[in-house]
Amino acid sequence: MGKGRELTAKSDDELVQAAMGGEVACFVALCHRYYASLVAVARAVLGDAHLAEDAAQEALATACRQLRTLKTPARFGPWVTTICRNEAHDILRRRPAVERLGERDIPAASPTPDSDDDAVRQALESLPAEARELLHLRYHGELSYEAIAAQLDITVEAVHGRLRRAKQDVKSHVLRTRARDRRSS
Repeated sequence: MGKGRELTAKSDDELVQAAMGGEVACFVALCHRYYASLVAVARAVLGDAHLAEDAAQEALATACRQLRTLKTPARFGPWVTTICRNEAHDILRRRPAVERLGERDIPAASPTPDSDDDAVRQALESLPAEARELLHLRYHGELSYEAIAAQLDITVEAVHGRLRRAKQDVKSHVLRTRARDRRSS
């Protein structure tokens, strides 16, 4: 078995302990393990793929610098996710107000969407950040319910229920948009 496979088989706890001991390859393995889901978390906050990648990279750099402050190595996932979420919010605060005016901020009186894809996009943007984050982790990050639960430090049942509600909210928004479009036609 190669070194890479050995590392991917290790738990977060084992990798963090080894990284704290100076094994750089172990921290790199953690980066590979969490990068895609961190991008998904940041994208839920920022709504921009490139900025989300910046936030994920900065979160991992911060985690590397502060790794010795992590009291419970097995909780690396929730810890680095919190760092990433905070970094994404910091990016939002640092951006000039004009740049922050995205489609999320356009009032409901804006032009109606041209397609169901636009309606879905608008529905996603109207969701609370936590719901967007779950949807991004599941569908962009392609994480299992178990992985999402571990990363967000919630139960699998909570993931299931929250995702079900978020999907229902998206569906309801799309149906309302279709009905409004039919009335205005």
